[in-house]
Amino acid sequence: MAAHLKKRVYEEFSKVVQIPHEEASVKKLRLSKPSKSAALHIDLCKATNPTDALQYLLQFARKPVEAESVEGVVRILLEHYYKETDNSVRLKIASLLGLLSKTQGFNPDCIIDDAINTLNNEKSHQVLAQLLETLLVISTQLPENLTVRQRLREVACKHLSDTHFGVRIKCLHLLGCLGTVDTPLMKDGEGGISSTGGRDVQSVISDYFGDQDPRVRTAAIKAMLQLHERGMKIQQIIYEQACRLLSDDYEQVRSAAVQMVWVLSQLYPESIVPIPSSNEEIRLVDDSFGKISHMVSDGSWMVRVQAAKTLGSMLQVSPHFLEQTLDKKLMSDLRRKRTAHERAKELYASGEFSSGRKWADDAPKERVDTNAVNLIASGACGAFVHGLEDEMYEVRIAAVEALCLLARSSPSFAEKCLDFLVDMFNDEIEEVRLQSIHVLREISTHITLREDQLDTVLAVLEDSSRDIREALHELLCYTNVSTKECIQLALLELLKNLNKYPTDRNSVWKCLKFLGSRHPTLVLPLVPELLSTHPYFDTPEPDMDDPAYIAVLVLVFNAAKSCPTMPALFSDHTFRHYAYLRDSLSHLVPPLRLPGRKQVYGLDPVDSGAGSGSVESAQLFLQQSLNRVSTIQNLEAPGAQDLLDFTIRDLQRLGELQTELAGAADFCATYLHCQLLLLKALQEKLWNMAVPLCLKQNATATAAAHQILEETYKLEFMYSGLENRQVATIHHIRLQAKALQLILTARTKRGMDPLIISCEKFLQEVESFQRLFFTEMPHLQDSFVEKLLELMPRLSSCKPMELVKILQTTLRQSGFLQLKLPEQIHRATATIIEPTGESDNPLRFTSGLVVALDLDATLEHVQDPQNTVKVQVLYPDGQSHVIQPKPADFRKPGPHRHRLITQVYMSHSAWTEPCQIELRLLLAYSSSSSSLSSSSKPGWSDSTDSLPPPEAATEGTIPFSKPVKVYIMPKPARR
Repeated sequence: MAAHLKKRVYEEFSKVVQIPHEEASVKKLRLSKPSKSAALHIDLCKATNPTDALQYLLQFARKPVEAESVEGVVRILLEHYYKETDNSVRLKIASLLGLLSKTQGFNPDCIIDDAINTLNNEKSHQVLAQLLETLLVISTQLPENLTVRQRLREVACKHLSDTHFGVRIKCLHLLGCLGTVDTPLMKDGEGGISSTGGRDVQSVISDYFGDQDPRVRTAAIKAMLQLHERGMKIQQIIYEQACRLLSDDYEQVRSAAVQMVWVLSQLYPESIVPIPSSNEEIRLVDDSFGKISHMVSDGSWMVRVQAAKTLGSMLQVSPHFLEQTLDKKLMSDLRRKRTAHERAKELYASGEFSSGRKWADDAPKERVDTNAVNLIASGACGAFVHGLEDEMYEVRIAAVEALCLLARSSPSFAEKCLDFLVDMFNDEIEEVRLQSIHVLREISTHITLREDQLDTVLAVLEDSSRDIREALHELLCYTNVSTKECIQLALLELLKNLNKYPTDRNSVWKCLKFLGSRHPTLVLPLVPELLSTHPYFDTPEPDMDDPAYIAVLVLVFNAAKSCPTMPALFSDHTFRHYAYLRDSLSHLVPPLRLPGRKQVYGLDPVDSGAGSGSVESAQLFLQQSLNRVSTIQNLEAPGAQDLLDFTIRDLQRLGELQTELAGAADFCATYLHCQLLLLKALQEKLWNMAVPLCLKQNATATAAAHQILEETYKLEFMYSGLENRQVATIHHIRLQAKALQLILTARTKRGMDPLIISCEKFLQEVESFQRLFFTEMPHLQDSFVEKLLELMPRLSSCKPMELVKILQTTLRQSGFLQLKLPEQIHRATATIIEPTGESDNPLRFTSGLVVALDLDATLEHVQDPQNTVKVQVLYPDGQSHVIQPKPADFRKPGPHRHRLITQVYMSHSAWTEPCQIELRLLLAYSSSSSSLSSSSKPGWSDSTDSLPPPEAATEGTIPFSKPVKVYIMPKPARR
């Protein structure tokens, strides 16, 4: 007892002795925080010339500064600023002031006065411009301080009269970012500022639309646009000035003016403006449309691109102005011509009549001044014609896109621009051809192709580009044609395409499926010719392995779905072929009503399509299944396991039957499978026995924990549409699996050091969970993580084995966390189209060399496929090769859908006989992607030096396509 007491006294005495040392060390740390300003002061004092001072400032800019040290550093910089005579050093100091003001946790209100005072005696225009930029940065950090913003507006107006263009530009930028309607500005007689009874900010900025420097004119327009972006309504009086700037000598001014005119046309579309050299008036949106249309013929291709794009968003323009963009005829300077009756009435009123003695003495007396009719004022005439014939392909693409936007809102305009879009199919640039095909597909609901137009369209099927051909197939899926000759022509050209490019097989079949279903009445008279049937003679049965014959059948069967008289024209072998294709190509061949034959050929008597009612009932069933599973807390372990097993089976079957809910059903089934694995791993028998007596059960639990982790990564990264609540639920069960792994590690492995490291890592993950999902904690009541956070003070100080025991008890007592589904969940899927894996002929190549295997796959609901999708090649000897496709190998034919067309390069040593390799697609993931996005970057400078390294992230891959087997045969090289 005395020894124990002596030990306690010694410990207390040692604590007392250590206190001053700890305080001293803490004081040293506190003194070291403002040492950055002291070190900077020492460095700047050591500088003997401006070059050294600039070098010290550049070195200082690479290091982060704490928020509490910023003010001291600013004082040192300002002190050196007033003493420095070199402009470049003062310029760098002014730049550093702006960077320092953006430091997180620092309020720049304390340095705003000093920053404004630096402007008073500054003579260098470059430094003055940088100081104004710094003041703008400071003002963005103080959005609620109206006094500071008013002072900065006054500073900007004061320096607007500066002779240097850079200073005027910065002042205009300040006014654009800080100007308000309710605070007028006015220059007084001494060049100062008065904030009462003055001019508003828009009139001040508009004064500089006529500045002598084009950069200042551009900055003035951009400042006005900045006011518009901040919600301030621009006055209509600005319109006339902006229109004059459309004819400026400098392209950047004209480009900004186009944007300004467009903004005003959206703000005041119905306002009436006069037409120059005429007594007529016109709507402002029509006038601006004509002026912007003329900019499509501008001398700068960048202005032409912007003008063409802008036209596409002017949907309020009058139809006759819209139609003039496709006609090169001059609009007579937008003047309304008087009718013959009006001219005769005028002649009658003036007493002048035709005597008949003089030729054309009754001609109109109106004289047209040739100087007044200026081609520049020709309005919207032929704007898109010029745009589509432009020498720069960027302008042609912009014109095609603008046509698409306007045609989608006007069916009559869509019909008129059809010929122009079809002509673009022959453009020399592939990107233009591709874009015109996409545009025609988007407006296909408004148009019907004539035979001559279809002939031009189908000529593109000869293109060597696979993207062009597939885009055209997609276009034909949604296009209406006018006659049966069009159907015949389309089928003939598609069969030629199939013969020339066999790899287009699936795309051509899909095209004919939609072509048949859209035109059943046009296909009907062609059926005897297409199927080679005869009313009296038997014809030979075609070969079912011929892709061209399958293409014809796909067209006919899809047309027969809505044409009940068509099956009467089929021969006996056509019905057999239908039964075969219905089983092998069910996604291309629809179910048909064939009375009297369903018992013989097993045909579906009714449509298999599910209506909206079945979707609603399936959603109800899904929700009821989740609600039923939430009652497993009240069941014994065997009953809970059975309930989970049955529910998982039901959800998997629901996903197979109802494709609209496949993603949600699979997501729920996978989550419940994780819960089932956890329930089995925590059963009584495992934890009530000594460790040596249950080695097999320990191995089972370890495998279950590992499988749960894999499933949670699938849940997080394979499904799109998840909300933060679902991600928190996934991380919660992952945390339970890691706790189970930690418990099993403590039970089966010896040694304290690895256990201590594992415990520390687990506690860090618990804290990270709380930090990431703080807003979701109210939804995690009575959960495993909530109980851990309540015990966190105890867990942080206890021994590892005690921590393991607490974890074991908490894990077994934690409740089931119910899953709440978001609106829509989609699962990432991939289907490998080529190679099909059906060929028995091996791909032969010389061993040691490289062979290229074409890969064609369709990806659904994959986010960022360029960085996440990889191709895995698995050889028979167990070797695995993972390939990253190039970004150019990915196409996006539609929303949430991607296409991967690439080549897989393989090589191997010689084999004695052909063997199969496996190809599959993998989805790569990194667990740091979600956590890093929520954390902000520390430090204040733009440099990445001295930043703490990120935590180690879990990375891996998930197979998300069925493997395809391909025979290959590496042959030995000949000597």
